[in-house]
Amino acid sequence: MKELPMSEASFTPVTFPTERPSPFDPPEVLGRWREQAPIRPLRYPDGHQGWLVTGFSAAKAVLTDSRFSSLLENLHWPIRWEGLEPENFVQPPGFFMQMDPPDHSRFRKQLAAQFTVRRMRQLEPRIEQITEEVLDAMERGGAPADLIQEFALPVPSLVICELLGVPYADRERFQRDSATALRVGSTREEVGAATGSMMGYLYELVARKRAEPADDLLSGLVAGGDLFHEEIAGAGLLLLVAGHETTANMLGLGTFALLSDPGQLAALRSEPPLIEGAVEELLRYLAVTHLGPLRAALEDVEIAGQTIRKGQVVTISVPAANRDPERFDDPETFDVTRPATVGHLTFGHGIHQCLGQQLARIEMRVAFPALFRRFPGLRLAVPSEEVPMRTDMSIYGAHQLPVIW
Repeated sequence: MKELPMSEASFTPVTFPTERPSPFDPPEVLGRWREQAPIRPLRYPDGHQGWLVTGFSAAKAVLTDSRFSSLLENLHWPIRWEGLEPENFVQPPGFFMQMDPPDHSRFRKQLAAQFTVRRMRQLEPRIEQITEEVLDAMERGGAPADLIQEFALPVPSLVICELLGVPYADRERFQRDSATALRVGSTREEVGAATGSMMGYLYELVARKRAEPADDLLSGLVAGGDLFHEEIAGAGLLLLVAGHETTANMLGLGTFALLSDPGQLAALRSEPPLIEGAVEELLRYLAVTHLGPLRAALEDVEIAGQTIRKGQVVTISVPAANRDPERFDDPETFDVTRPATVGHLTFGHGIHQCLGQQLARIEMRVAFPALFRRFPGLRLAVPSEEVPMRTDMSIYGAHQLPVIW
């Protein structure tokens, strides 16, 4: 039986856990805490006293409540991250993920039209073509291969580059800078240099779009005339980084999970229509967003029986919320036959829900079946415990995934 909610006074503040029992499971203690109560005090590395949310309903309540802010200057990180502390990081103009209304609404309105379900579905034939071309190159290169570098990263990178109008030939530059900016251990100087490099690149690219517009998203934002040059560059930076980092890690980690569970992979191979539900299950079960989202209370707010005081920061554990038994049946089991209609929080919720979620879904629905059709004998080239995991990054996944076929 689930215990009754405890008062704030009865909690001992905890620190954010990062030790994982397996590559696919969140820290075990998160589940135990969630069973006790969906929210508890969290002690942040800088001394801030805030909260940790592990329950699904409580997480949705925070994400949909306008009394919580996403502004970077209001936030504290649950782990030590020198390079992205508010006092160390200069947020680029147009970085709308860390904005509140009405500024956030202005950017969201401009970009929502570019990411409609209908437009994303129109991209599907091109995504299929890109995927086959990437697989051709991987096959020519032969085994063993690093699935991350040869497949998981190129597919979403090529897609987001085409959508934005970013030359794919420049991928090494922005992928290197992106990795530096998202590495938890990066210093203030390293994050500043990487962000400055990417912003400089996007600023120059937007200038070229202004001079010679094309049929791409950046040119569309320029033609719209509602955003300043620097704002378009900043929004482009956010979309570029998010558009390849998140999906790439889902493709890599998802392949790792399927190769590690032959029964689930066999079910997916024998019943191709399962792919839609399988994608949602992979998103729920693996949840590569593992260090947030974060919100700061703009006034006193009551969530799940606890009073969050004005100024206190809430860290939402998406992996824990996605395994809440009050929301999901048998949540600790990876099951590709789970109905696709069952929701999860991997793309967030509320006004900040991921703009590119439909694009990511289509990429995964195309890429996984194509990969396993092309390489029916695909398997790990090293023991699973030797696969290096991205515990040092803000987006979880595998650094490398050596495979043979």
